[in-house]
Parts: sequence; structure tokens; C-alpha cells
Amino acid sequence: MATFDPDTLSALRDVQQPRIRTDKHPQTAVIIWVVVESGEVFVRSWLGAKGRWYKDLAAGGHATLEFAGRRLSVQAVPAGDDASIDRASREILRKYRHSSHAQEMVRPEIVPTTLRLEPR
Repeated sequence: MATFDPDTLSALRDVQQPRIRTDKHPQTAVIIWVVVESGEVFVRSWLGAKGRWYKDLAAGGHATLEFAGRRLSVQAVPAGDDASIDRASREILRKYRHSSHAQEMVRPEIVPTTLRLEPR
């Protein structure tokens, strides 16, 4: 598993609404939520499996994560194990606790869309 450098992890830990732009749909940047837990970067689709950016990445596509004036090339792998998914859920609820959408991001139909981002 490839990992991000400490400065990138720190920036991702703090950013509230980065944008993602998939290679399949480069013309559209979508606001997403991103969390960092135990040195791993997680994202989840608010639209569930219907989300276009999610479908692009889940199919093995690549993307660009845009935040704080940076562009970061990424790929995604399913979080896969229950422990990683639970850690991502806890961090989503902590980081975005002031948002009315935080509870929506941990709904049973959304949780399976948890992806781990890796640099490419």
C-alpha cells in the first residue's frame, strides 16, 4: 500500500471540502469529504454506489484530489475490512460533527462505499 507524506496527511486532516476530479470525467470537480485515520486517507460517497466519482474510482480509475491550492493524483482501493470502515466512520463523525450531513455519511447503504485513497 502506497502512503502519503506527513505534510500531505496533515493538510488532508485539516481540509473540509476538497474536490475530486476523475480521469474519466475530468471536466467535473465534485466536493467530497476526506478523513485521515492512522495514516490512511478515506473517502465515502454521499450518493452511495450511484455517485459518479465513486463509480469511476471503484472501477479502478484514477483521479485528482484538489485542496489548498494543491492537485494530488490518486487511486482508490476499497477499504475492505470492518476495522478500517469503522475507523473512517468515527473520523467522519468527529471531523464533520458540525454538519447536518455527518449522520447521513454513516448510513448502512453509504458505508460500503468507503475507499482508501493512495498516491499514484
